[in-house]
Amino acid sequence: MALSKVNPNLITNGGSRKNLIINGAMNVAQYATSKTGLGANGGTYSTVDRFRFDFGSTAGRLTATQTSITDLAGFANCTKLDCTTADTSIAAGEYFQFVQRIEGQDLQQLAYGTSSAKTTTISFYVKGTAKTYMCEIHDAENTRLVQQQFNVTTSWTRVSLTFAGNTSGTIADSSALGLYLNFWLHAGSTYTSGTYNANTWKAQSNADRAVGIGSFFSSTSNELFITGIQMEVGSVATDFEHRTYAESLLACQRYYEIIAKPTAADDSPYFGIGHGVKSDQINWFYDFKAEKRAPITLIVNTVTNGYYGKNHSSEKNKETLGITMAHQSLHSIMGYMTGITGVTEQSAYTMQCNGAGCLIAASAEL
Repeated sequence: MALSKVNPNLITNGGSRKNLIINGAMNVAQYATSKTGLGANGGTYSTVDRFRFDFGSTAGRLTATQTSITDLAGFANCTKLDCTTADTSIAAGEYFQFVQRIEGQDLQQLAYGTSSAKTTTISFYVKGTAKTYMCEIHDAENTRLVQQQFNVTTSWTRVSLTFAGNTSGTIADSSALGLYLNFWLHAGSTYTSGTYNANTWKAQSNADRAVGIGSFFSSTSNELFITGIQMEVGSVATDFEHRTYAESLLACQRYYEIIAKPTAADDSPYFGIGHGVKSDQINWFYDFKAEKRAPITLIVNTVTNGYYGKNHSSEKNKETLGITMAHQSLHSIMGYMTGITGVTEQSAYTMQCNGAGCLIAASAEL
């Protein structure tokens, strides 16, 4: 009997799992354990998986780090943010958000858009420079949102925020974006000049979204530590739902999976089985560890002679790889290596990478 690939949703947001947030304990960091110079404009997944940094034309810069901790019982890691360049003259359109995007199909139990819409509670552990920030649930599909301010102190505190259900606007049962969980940490007057209405669902008005918050970029001494993020149905913050590292990694790999990246423990990792199709091309095949949310974007770092196919008699090197987009599914891909010579047609090749900076990854991020 053939074995089917595990759907990560079955061990994360579906079934008996209560926490709608993936990797809330900050244990998985496939992208990097540290990233400097974050800021400016746009959005990026940079360190801890599933958490995104979104910026609107900020002059401030920060370093984000997956940091080991020993001063919070039950947690081994957090995300630490350090302001490295201050921004004390805030332009109107500036903003900085720490975000998790959630698939619509993982939110159906909330019954949004009906009279039975569920109350949810968001909880998390936080410490850092004393500031007031904003936590926001943003229904982008229906351009509606609800928000509450929270305070950060210099000691670990568990913040608990309960939000009413959204009775207007359903969330599609699909793998597309359903909700944003946004932590507003910096904003200009475009987002702060309106009225703060705590825990009230309303049509999106940008002027109301970050009223009354402090600025993370006000000083290079500012820092923020956060972990244990949980979003659950109900009006009470229950104990954080810990998952094994294996469960969390598999759930994260639905969105981003490293296919090959040299490490100290494995400096020449294999990334697939190749097949010589003509004298200047090897096709290679890879089965994903987790079903992908959507068709992937292949990420390949350019490294001279960093990727190669090897058979019994020769080795063929290439700086970059390509992917044949017509030959992919949510479970596997067929890529190719071209621009080489002397390939033995119909011969099998083992595909490897070797060299600092080599990376092959599949992204299906929201």
